[in-house]
Amino acid sequence: MNTATAAAARVKGPIVWLDMDQQELDDAYDQIVYAPNRDQLGKRRLANSAAALSRIGNPERFAYGPTPIEGLDIYRTKKSSNAPVGIFVHGGAWRNGAAGEFTYLAEPFVRLGAHIVVLDFINVINADGSLFPMVEQVRRAVGWVYRNAEKFGGDRSRLHLISHSSGSHLAGCTVTHDWTRDGLPSDILKGATLSSGMYDLKPVRLSKRSKYVKFTDEMEEELSAMRHLDRLHTPLILSYGTYETPEFQRQTRDFAAAVKSAGKPAELLVGEGYNHFEMLETLANPFGLLGRAAMQQMGLAIP
Repeated sequence: MNTATAAAARVKGPIVWLDMDQQELDDAYDQIVYAPNRDQLGKRRLANSAAALSRIGNPERFAYGPTPIEGLDIYRTKKSSNAPVGIFVHGGAWRNGAAGEFTYLAEPFVRLGAHIVVLDFINVINADGSLFPMVEQVRRAVGWVYRNAEKFGGDRSRLHLISHSSGSHLAGCTVTHDWTRDGLPSDILKGATLSSGMYDLKPVRLSKRSKYVKFTDEMEEELSAMRHLDRLHTPLILSYGTYETPEFQRQTRDFAAAVKSAGKPAELLVGEGYNHFEMLETLANPFGLLGRAAMQQMGLAIP
């Protein structure tokens, strides 16, 4: 029996979320089901980052916290001594990824006059299933960049957040953080480009991701950016690809609509024909969907 026949023969189970049964919801939060070239793109990301590293050189490494994982890589531009700063939060289903894998994203920004900061942070497995330490570390890293921008020639008044996948969940929690509690300006981030993220944890909690994330009512409430738009003071660019899972598309559409309904600036970009991982590649291209959007938001001159 081929895949199409098997899918047609499957009996739909009880509805768990919207019109989806458990298997459909699980598939909607499993990228490999909708992006079978995931591993190929992962290998390409590592190869492209190695090549970019040979061209732009090693980043400067700084610690923003006391544990070994609490570090960040800074790729400095040579075009300006007081340059805008892009802070990248990587994805990986909250389980995977490291700053060193994303040098290829930094290169075009550096060449056009921006510093790029790539964050490392704990993964959910090492955090004993909690997302709170991940969010806390990303927020603290952003605060460190603001307070220490002069150390690497960055302009603290021009900080921008850039993210992908589960990194966009963490970024959503960051742009909806009350920065005044940390003694920082509420508009610490002048813009954010969030791609392919999750902004309400309720359906995620119902999916098979709950096998490794120990969701609680507090976690669902506090770490769902959709529910804290009163704390949002950052203009957003939100995006998804048309070949992403139906839930990742819906999450972004709903978040963009909610932000706009709250009277706050949000632009929605749709990558026609791109899956989840292909969307990230467009960030490394000044003429790509995400690259152009993020660079224009940062005020960089695209050739």
